[in-house]
Amino acid sequence: MSPDPPVEAGRLSRRPRRGRLKVFLGMSPGVGKTYEMLRAARRRKAEGGDVVVGVVETHGRKETESLLRGLEVMARRPIEHRDRTLLEFDIDGAIARRPELLLVDEYAHSNAPGSRHPKRWQDVEEILDAGIDVWTTLNVQHLESLSDVVLRITGVRQREAVPDSALSRADDIEVVDITPEELRKRLEEGKVYVPETARLASQNFFRIENLTALRELALRRAAQTVDDQLVATLRERGVQGPWAAGERVLVLIGGDGMAGMLVRTGRRMSDMMMDAPWTVATVDRPSSASGDVGRAQRLAEAFKLAEQLGGRTVLLTGDDVVRTVSDYAHRNNITQIVLGRSVVTGWRARFSEVFGRSLAAELLRAARGVAIHVVTDAATPDTPASRPAVPAGERLWDGRGYAIGAAFVAFATGLALLLDRSFERVDLGVLYLSAVLAAGVLYGLRPALAAATAAFLVYNFLFLEPRYSFAIGSPTDFLTLFVFWAVATVTGVLAGRVREQARRAQRRASAVSALLVASQSLSAAEDRGTAARVLAEQTAAAAGARAVVLLPEGEDIAVAALAPLKAGATEPPHTLSPADMAAARWAWERGEAAGHGTGTLPQTRWTFRPLNGVRKRSGVAGVEAAALAPGSDEERLALAVMDQGAVALERAELAGQALETETLRRTDRFRGALMNSVSHDLRTPLSTVLGSATTLIDYGETLKPEVRADLLTSIREEAERLNRYVGDLLDMTRLEGGGLNVKADWTDVRDVLNAAAERVSWRLGTRDLTRDFPADLSLVMLDQGLLEQAVVNILENAIAYSPDGSRIELAAYEDRGSVVISIEDEGRGIPTAELERVFDKFRRMDEPSDRSQGAGLGLAIAKGFVEAMNGRIAAASPIHGDLGTRVLISLPKAIATHHQLL
Repeated sequence: MSPDPPVEAGRLSRRPRRGRLKVFLGMSPGVGKTYEMLRAARRRKAEGGDVVVGVVETHGRKETESLLRGLEVMARRPIEHRDRTLLEFDIDGAIARRPELLLVDEYAHSNAPGSRHPKRWQDVEEILDAGIDVWTTLNVQHLESLSDVVLRITGVRQREAVPDSALSRADDIEVVDITPEELRKRLEEGKVYVPETARLASQNFFRIENLTALRELALRRAAQTVDDQLVATLRERGVQGPWAAGERVLVLIGGDGMAGMLVRTGRRMSDMMMDAPWTVATVDRPSSASGDVGRAQRLAEAFKLAEQLGGRTVLLTGDDVVRTVSDYAHRNNITQIVLGRSVVTGWRARFSEVFGRSLAAELLRAARGVAIHVVTDAATPDTPASRPAVPAGERLWDGRGYAIGAAFVAFATGLALLLDRSFERVDLGVLYLSAVLAAGVLYGLRPALAAATAAFLVYNFLFLEPRYSFAIGSPTDFLTLFVFWAVATVTGVLAGRVREQARRAQRRASAVSALLVASQSLSAAEDRGTAARVLAEQTAAAAGARAVVLLPEGEDIAVAALAPLKAGATEPPHTLSPADMAAARWAWERGEAAGHGTGTLPQTRWTFRPLNGVRKRSGVAGVEAAALAPGSDEERLALAVMDQGAVALERAELAGQALETETLRRTDRFRGALMNSVSHDLRTPLSTVLGSATTLIDYGETLKPEVRADLLTSIREEAERLNRYVGDLLDMTRLEGGGLNVKADWTDVRDVLNAAAERVSWRLGTRDLTRDFPADLSLVMLDQGLLEQAVVNILENAIAYSPDGSRIELAAYEDRGSVVISIEDEGRGIPTAELERVFDKFRRMDEPSDRSQGAGLGLAIAKGFVEAMNGRIAAASPIHGDLGTRVLISLPKAIATHHQLL
């Protein structure tokens, strides 16, 4: 179990420091591990420590039960299983109680079905992660890497095992040791088992030689842990010296029964070499056909065992096994190579021979500076029951091959009979050889061998002397039989390899295509919801089963997508069962796989895996239980799709954050420009209104009538200017906030233009506003109020930037598809570089010719209103030499006008 990755800040509370683990290690039951643990706990309690007994098994021993007095003992959690109530350790109660020290007996105990974890050592891991110190007990025979050794010593295979990596993380190990003679004496006194059980145990497991060997294993393991702690301390302090960490172990396994044994051997070698890094590898030969359908399953189990024991796993690919292994060993500084030689017979020995004596010999010749360790299997040859069954599809295919091979032989026989009657001295064996060759090319080795046997028998019976007899008349006939069988063998083997290579190439091409489709689909996802839906669909397609994706939602996670949907369903269900959600939350919070087939909540219907992106965890993906065979191509493809999906979800989230950031940036710019406008453009008219009003109040009676009239005019003009500012700001707020409501109706644009001209007439001064409208103009569907305000804003802009005495032209005309409004002035024009930005918010020309120039929102508002009515607006300048500006508004017609009607 790898250390937990960091959890995203702000979503979960900061995890407390990891608790300390102390293991009381013994060589066998009865040495007094629980007794010694309770004695030490009572001393800690007497010193004022907060000590709680989570679970302790006394096995009816009175001296052990007496030590529980005065200690707080937690109640166990009942679990119903097969109409029985089983009492198990209460993890949640222990975490809620949070003592300083928790006693959890029997580290290797298997929990009852329905528990959160199948093993008690996993319960302890969760307690330690919660920051609680734990003391526990363990017998050395329960270590996973020693199970084969213990089996050979005692003849008993242990059903309960603890990964060595779990023990390696222990902060303290205390060996509870007594001599084998003293332990047997305790056994005879009934202090270990009841009398009848003790008598049987003393004759079997508790023999002197067994106990001595187990005692040595326990002491060696404790010494190894002490040595590891010493090395770690020296490294932390920077003490120089030769470190055994330079040793690196490579374990080569195949798909046979020795895989687990080799993995455990590699772990033991790593321990003996001061915890040297070790890797478990297998070589996938693309050119060889795999006849063992259980190979992938056995390899997956071996890889899983290696990961539990703390090793790495790698899949090597290459036809030249020796060169592939040698290259990997050279690149990764491997110093020790472990491989096995099992006792197998028959055609299945072909794969074992590659990984057996011949491979070791070749590695010895090719390797330089590498030690080769060959592990032999003392087990008996495989029995028929242990051999993997051939799938039904293969049996049907073989039956078809045999039948067609027989048909080839029958056809060759008919042709041979015809040629034998028509010609003399014809080599009829070539016909049968062709039939055997065809059977081998099309259907492989076994049908080819069957066809060769049938061809020889028929050929011998019908055409060789003595005819119509199976007797072999000459040594040449033996040569014929040998040639038939040789051709059948060679063609069958070659055809099998070619077909297997074709199948693998097809599977790889399919996998690459599926990954390409998944990558393209995930890359096109614009948001997290779409990415989650695509990921669920692609994972379901890769796994051939239902898939679900859960994304964070507040402090929890929730179902975001599920595929494929049930028939008739349009939306995925947004709930899973409580057990399934518990497994999904575990995968999300711990960054570990949970659910079916894992060590956490394995009784659920789904297998959940965290989606770890480049920077953080994006969500959780689940596949329906038992859908993926461990180590299969489907599993690797589904995992690859999940990895792509994690990155896609992270990218979609980052894109959303970028869009939100851009929106906030634009809002800040608008807010800053608005405040700048309010602070500058509103202060001037307010000062003018305030000054004029104060003068009229203080000196109204003494002022001349014309002065009073001028002050009142100034108040009115500046108030109207303020009104325009406020109106522009309100209009821009409607545009920015999406609150603009367009009320379209059939409208004569000429009426709108006349109304707009009347509204600005009082501001023209000495300027001349001309109107050029056609006699007939098509009606347009638009909002009269929005168009009038847009035209007013453009006219006011033209007035502000054109000199007195100049001309402003307001015109309208139409083409086939639209009605066009043109507003043209004779001002100083707009620089070409500014044309593209003239409709931006708060964009104003320098040195205005009129103090009534606005806040720079008029043209931006006009553009927003026109585009809200599906129109277009543009500016052109200059138009009269170096002067003048023309603004064009194009409003689309509902139906295009025929060119002959224009």
